[in-house]
Amino acid sequence: MGGVTASRLLVDAGQTGTRLRVIGADGHVVDTVAGPVDTSHGVVEQVADRIRETLSDNNDRIGEVAVGLSGLTDDAAQPAVLRHRLAHFGVGRVVLAHDSVTAYLAANGTRHGVVVAAGTGVVTLGVGPEGVARVDGWGHLLGDAGSAYWIGRAGLDAALRTFDGRAEPTALMRAAIEEFGPLPDLYMVLQADPARVNRIAGFARTVDKLADDATAAAILDAAGTELAGSAIAALTRAGLRAGHDARVSWTGTVLTRNTRVRESFLTAVTAQAPGAVTGTPLGQPIDGVALLLDLPHDHPLRPLIFPSAG
Repeated sequence: MGGVTASRLLVDAGQTGTRLRVIGADGHVVDTVAGPVDTSHGVVEQVADRIRETLSDNNDRIGEVAVGLSGLTDDAAQPAVLRHRLAHFGVGRVVLAHDSVTAYLAANGTRHGVVVAAGTGVVTLGVGPEGVARVDGWGHLLGDAGSAYWIGRAGLDAALRTFDGRAEPTALMRAAIEEFGPLPDLYMVLQADPARVNRIAGFARTVDKLADDATAAAILDAAGTELAGSAIAALTRAGLRAGHDARVSWTGTVLTRNTRVRESFLTAVTAQAPGAVTGTPLGQPIDGVALLLDLPHDHPLRPLIFPSAG
């Protein structure tokens, strides 16, 4: 990125990876990718590290920084800390938001509706006349129903059940052996692996590839139903239960790449909220990050954006 005189830096940071976009004063755009963030500790500090690793040392000037960040809590949302860490680049303004907010803006713009952001984890956000409703996003230990982690874990559980003789044969058992090695060692291998969450989530791709297998198909269908349940809950809590003038969309690999999960999701949403309009995202998550900098002050999502004035 050397030599770019930049006015804005956009960062979409998640558990799978981080995307950064520098928009120069002349409108020139440079995209790059960096490593994921670990939501178990210091997410803002990790974003600062990703930015410093990505920007060159020849004094690229950044006027504004906007970040959509997985695992961001109210206590961790300290834009002034990030601004201080990036003082070398002359940063004047920083705004932070949970990636559910930027996912919503990317999918639906500023209108009322719901977004289901389903990747390694999952969080659903509804915006309506009764305000903002966040559903799930409780992490892999307590929630994230329908996420890639949820699907991958269910696939491995099915493989182990078959291995034990507790369930009917499934192609997932052979696939698990090919990917992870001997099943009697699987739980120890994963417990000792710092990347176990991503490795388990990665098995969701295998479950998808084996969609012709009855057990795999049932897991994928159940994931879609779980995600639809979160969408319906968000519609209800945001005051959009009737479905009028509400747009239901999605982001993340689970619903964008997995046809069977998406079909299950859409079928369940249509059945439970027939008045809602379902549609693909209007933009990419990084586009939602850009909207953080210009969102009207009276928009329902505004209180969920943490600003730092220059």
